[in-house]
Amino acid sequence: MYEKKAFYHYLRALFIMSKIKKNFVLENLEVVDISSDGKAVAKHEGMVVFIESAVPGDIVDVMVHRRKNNFSEGKIHRMIKASPQRVNPVCEHFGYCGGCKWQNMSYQSQLQFKQKYVYDAFTRIGKLEFPDMTPILANKEPYFYRNKLEFSFSNKKWLTPEEMATGEEIKEKNALGFHVQGMFDKILNIDHCHLQPSPSNEIRNSIREYALQHKLSFFDIRNQTGFLRNIMIRNTSKGDVMLIVSVFEWLEKELFALLEFLKNKFPQIVSLQYVHNPKGNDTFMGLEIKTYHGADHIVEEMEGLKFKISPKSFYQTNSEQAYELYKIARNYAGLTGNETVYDLYTGTGTIANFVAKQAKKVVGIEYVEDAIKDAKENSKNNNISNTLFFAGDMKDVLNETFISTHGQPDVIITDPPRAGMDTKVVEAILKAMPKKVVYVSCNPATQARDLALMQQAYKITKTQAVDMFPQTAHVENVTLLEKI
Repeated sequence: MYEKKAFYHYLRALFIMSKIKKNFVLENLEVVDISSDGKAVAKHEGMVVFIESAVPGDIVDVMVHRRKNNFSEGKIHRMIKASPQRVNPVCEHFGYCGGCKWQNMSYQSQLQFKQKYVYDAFTRIGKLEFPDMTPILANKEPYFYRNKLEFSFSNKKWLTPEEMATGEEIKEKNALGFHVQGMFDKILNIDHCHLQPSPSNEIRNSIREYALQHKLSFFDIRNQTGFLRNIMIRNTSKGDVMLIVSVFEWLEKELFALLEFLKNKFPQIVSLQYVHNPKGNDTFMGLEIKTYHGADHIVEEMEGLKFKISPKSFYQTNSEQAYELYKIARNYAGLTGNETVYDLYTGTGTIANFVAKQAKKVVGIEYVEDAIKDAKENSKNNNISNTLFFAGDMKDVLNETFISTHGQPDVIITDPPRAGMDTKVVEAILKAMPKKVVYVSCNPATQARDLALMQQAYKITKTQAVDMFPQTAHVENVTLLEKI
């Protein structure tokens, strides 16, 4: 009987959804806000409408292509009145590429909405009490700020509407660029990206031209065939470049000829590496990355400290703004030289080594073993002797025995991934009861959730948003908690 009722409700739901229309126009909508994931928001008869490439203040007609019971999604069908916050995007790929979705909104407006997002997360999700937020710290340069980009090869180039409108046969179907959103097997051919400084564009375009000239096959993700798969380009503030070429099929002669070409053409590449990746996914984890030319790493500098960056290392993708972020965290910690500091989710030990000179001892914990190896080496290379690093799952490592062994923390600095901290980690912090907790977050929503769990023992005394990723909805936030 239960199964029959369940089947009936399933059929009824399908029938209702079939009656919900799509591909129709909603007229004269005013864009009033930006959602937490960066989508423009309008309202129509009590329903939320998410609009691609719209800007708050726009008045538009919207072509709805997806509709659910409580929201719709669509594209601008006709611009009735453009928002004063709207600007012309600088990139020719805007609207097709999945990144930089805020290029059509003024940078000042971007900052305002990011600050608002942090405020809304704290008030609506965490229901937190906190003093006035310090104004968001802007990025000095809204373009060419990234130190790491990955590009993919594909033999199925995504065709722009302009290319399809010509009616001509597209003979060259190979592409090197970014995945088109929602299409795992289509790559948008990128000519000029405004995210990473030179010679990133020159390297990528030279690889594509060489591959086409020498008839090297591009990866076919559906059929799992082809030679060239991905490239990763990393750079430092000094201008040194790391390039990693990933191949699916192993063709040593062709690969080494390509690498030799790149070595000779780009002297900025001080670390030229390659990896054979026959797996079903693009990740390097578990694979051996080999060096063809130069070192197996690059070195970033910050306040005289040198940080080794390996292919698998995590390092903030905006080097200059990372320096500003870490300065805020160090300032919030208020170290005098007598404190034991725990740096949770330490990565390659960047924050730990950055604050070590102002602390008695710094203990870093990180899940990725390779990152911990780099963290230890970074301490050694910088003659820092008061750091200890441990690899393991945070919720398992940070326990009473660990704290008893390595000392009660006076300050905890935590910089977790987007998912935030596991509840067991929050509980461990509350048991350790440091005088201060400095929480660095790339996701204010999960940060607010975690802070709410700590508000019985801690009060928020400072919070500062930092824009690490201009032209996107992402924002970092640093919050200082002090024991009540």
